[in-house]
Amino acid sequence: MKMSLLLPVTAVFLAGPAHAQTANKPASAPPPSSLTCGVLKAETTKTGSTSNWTVSGPAGRSTETGVLKSGPRFDCLDGAVLTVEFTSTAGHSFFDAYFPDGTNIGYGRQQIDRRNARVVLPIQAKSRIAAPYRGAFDYHCKLSMPADPITPAMRAECAF
Repeated sequence: MKMSLLLPVTAVFLAGPAHAQTANKPASAPPPSSLTCGVLKAETTKTGSTSNWTVSGPAGRSTETGVLKSGPRFDCLDGAVLTVEFTSTAGHSFFDAYFPDGTNIGYGRQQIDRRNARVVLPIQAKSRIAAPYRGAFDYHCKLSMPADPITPAMRAECAF
Protein backbone atom coordinates (compact mmCIF):
# COMPACT_ATOMS: atom_id res chain seq x y z
CA MET A 1 0.00 0.00 0.00
CA LYS A 2 2.81 2.40 0.68
CA MET A 3 4.12 1.80 -2.83
CA SER A 4 0.77 2.62 -4.44
CA LEU A 5 0.60 6.01 -2.66
CA LEU A 6 4.16 6.92 -3.58
CA LEU A 7 3.63 6.41 -7.30
CA PRO A 8 0.72 8.93 -7.71
CA VAL A 9 2.49 11.54 -5.53
CA THR A 10 5.68 11.21 -7.61
CA ALA A 11 3.67 11.51 -10.83
CA VAL A 12 1.95 14.70 -9.63
CA PHE A 13 5.26 16.18 -8.51
CA LEU A 14 6.92 15.51 -11.87
CA ALA A 15 3.95 16.69 -13.91
CA GLY A 16 3.30 19.86 -11.91
CA PRO A 17 4.35 23.35 -12.99
CA ALA A 18 8.00 24.28 -12.65
CA HIS A 19 8.18 27.02 -10.03
CA ALA A 20 11.01 29.55 -9.91
CA GLN A 21 12.37 28.48 -13.30
CA THR A 22 12.61 30.48 -16.48
CA ALA A 23 12.45 29.16 -19.98
CA ASN A 24 15.69 29.25 -21.94
CA LYS A 25 15.28 32.00 -24.50
CA PRO A 26 17.81 32.68 -27.24
CA ALA A 27 19.96 35.73 -26.54
CA SER A 28 18.56 38.71 -28.34
CA ALA A 29 20.76 41.14 -30.24
CA PRO A 30 21.28 44.52 -28.62
CA PRO A 31 19.08 47.26 -30.01
CA PRO A 32 20.42 49.21 -33.00
CA SER A 33 22.45 52.30 -32.21
CA SER A 34 22.31 55.41 -34.36
CA LEU A 35 23.46 59.00 -34.61
CA THR A 36 22.20 61.76 -36.87
CA CYS A 37 24.70 64.50 -37.68
CA GLY A 38 23.29 67.18 -39.97
CA VAL A 39 22.41 65.42 -43.25
CA LEU A 40 24.41 62.32 -42.28
CA LYS A 41 23.15 59.34 -40.32
CA ALA A 42 25.06 56.38 -38.88
CA GLU A 43 23.49 53.16 -37.64
CA THR A 44 25.02 50.03 -36.17
CA THR A 45 23.75 46.62 -35.19
CA LYS A 46 25.52 43.62 -33.77
CA THR A 47 24.68 40.00 -34.43
CA GLY A 48 26.79 37.57 -32.46
CA SER A 49 30.37 38.78 -32.83
CA THR A 50 29.74 40.65 -36.09
CA SER A 51 29.15 44.40 -36.18
CA ASN A 52 27.38 46.04 -39.11
CA TRP A 53 27.29 49.79 -39.62
CA THR A 54 25.90 52.06 -42.29
CA VAL A 55 26.56 55.72 -43.00
CA SER A 56 23.87 57.45 -45.09
CA GLY A 57 23.85 60.89 -46.60
CA PRO A 58 23.24 62.88 -49.76
CA ALA A 59 25.87 60.87 -51.65
CA GLY A 60 24.27 57.49 -50.80
CA ARG A 61 24.94 54.70 -48.34
CA SER A 62 28.15 53.03 -47.24
CA THR A 63 27.88 49.75 -45.33
CA GLU A 64 30.67 47.98 -43.44
CA THR A 65 30.79 44.67 -41.61
CA GLY A 66 33.44 43.34 -39.28
CA VAL A 67 34.33 41.43 -36.17
CA LEU A 68 35.57 44.21 -33.92
CA LYS A 69 37.46 44.54 -30.68
CA SER A 70 35.69 47.86 -30.06
CA GLY A 71 33.27 50.19 -31.81
CA PRO A 72 32.10 51.40 -34.08
CA ARG A 73 31.87 54.67 -32.18
CA PHE A 74 30.11 57.60 -33.84
CA ASP A 75 30.63 61.27 -33.16
CA CYS A 76 29.31 64.50 -34.68
CA LEU A 77 31.73 67.42 -35.13
CA ASP A 78 30.42 70.96 -35.57
CA GLY A 79 26.94 69.57 -36.25
CA ALA A 80 27.96 68.46 -39.74
CA VAL A 81 30.93 66.03 -39.84
CA LEU A 82 30.25 62.43 -38.85
CA THR A 83 33.20 60.43 -37.53
CA VAL A 84 33.41 56.67 -37.11
CA GLU A 85 36.12 54.94 -35.07
CA PHE A 86 36.62 51.24 -34.54
CA THR A 87 39.30 48.69 -33.65
CA SER A 88 39.56 45.33 -35.41
CA THR A 89 40.13 42.13 -33.47
CA ALA A 90 43.72 42.27 -34.78
CA GLY A 91 44.16 45.53 -32.86
CA HIS A 92 44.19 47.90 -35.85
CA SER A 93 42.25 51.09 -35.16
CA PHE A 94 40.62 53.17 -37.87
CA PHE A 95 39.14 56.65 -38.13
CA ASP A 96 36.79 57.81 -40.89
CA ALA A 97 35.26 61.26 -41.32
CA TYR A 98 32.18 61.71 -43.53
CA PHE A 99 31.26 65.16 -44.84
CA PRO A 100 27.89 66.55 -45.97
CA ASP A 101 29.27 67.11 -49.48
CA GLY A 102 29.64 63.33 -49.93
CA THR A 103 33.41 63.08 -49.43
CA ASN A 104 35.13 61.10 -46.72
CA ILE A 105 38.66 60.60 -45.46
CA GLY A 106 40.10 57.77 -43.42
CA TYR A 107 43.25 57.16 -41.45
CA GLY A 108 44.75 54.56 -39.19
CA ARG A 109 44.15 55.62 -35.59
CA GLN A 110 47.89 56.04 -34.98
CA GLN A 111 47.78 59.08 -37.30
CA ILE A 112 44.98 60.77 -35.33
CA ASP A 113 45.39 62.65 -32.06
CA ARG A 114 42.91 64.20 -29.66
CA ARG A 115 43.73 67.42 -27.83
CA ASN A 116 41.35 69.53 -25.77
CA ALA A 117 38.33 67.55 -27.07
CA ARG A 118 39.42 68.24 -30.68
CA VAL A 119 40.35 65.72 -33.35
CA VAL A 120 43.83 66.43 -34.76
CA LEU A 121 44.45 65.15 -38.30
CA PRO A 122 47.64 65.14 -40.38
CA ILE A 123 48.07 68.56 -42.08
CA GLN A 124 47.89 66.82 -45.48
CA ALA A 125 44.21 66.09 -44.79
CA LYS A 126 43.33 69.79 -44.74
CA SER A 127 43.56 70.16 -48.53
CA ARG A 128 41.30 67.10 -48.96
CA ILE A 129 38.53 68.63 -46.82
CA ALA A 130 36.13 71.19 -48.28
CA ALA A 131 36.72 74.67 -46.83
CA PRO A 132 33.47 74.86 -44.79
CA TYR A 133 34.47 71.77 -42.77
CA ARG A 134 38.21 72.37 -42.21
CA GLY A 135 37.55 74.24 -38.96
CA ALA A 136 36.09 71.09 -37.37
CA PHE A 137 39.65 69.78 -36.97
CA ASP A 138 43.10 70.80 -35.80
CA TYR A 139 46.15 69.59 -37.71
CA HIS A 140 49.56 68.14 -36.82
CA CYS A 141 52.82 67.89 -38.74
CA LYS A 142 53.95 64.44 -37.53
CA LEU A 143 53.21 62.57 -40.78
CA SER A 144 55.94 63.67 -43.16
CA MET A 145 56.20 61.42 -46.21
CA PRO A 146 58.16 61.93 -49.46
CA ALA A 147 55.04 61.25 -51.55
CA ASP A 148 52.99 63.74 -49.50
CA PRO A 149 55.46 66.31 -48.11
CA ILE A 150 54.68 69.06 -45.63
CA THR A 151 55.54 72.44 -47.13
CA PRO A 152 56.75 75.35 -44.99
CA ALA A 153 53.40 77.12 -45.54
CA MET A 154 51.53 74.04 -44.30
CA ARG A 155 53.81 73.75 -41.27
CA ALA A 156 52.71 77.19 -40.10
CA GLU A 157 49.16 75.86 -39.66
CA CYS A 158 50.11 72.88 -37.49
CA ALA A 159 49.11 72.66 -33.84
CA PHE A 160 52.30 70.63 -33.24
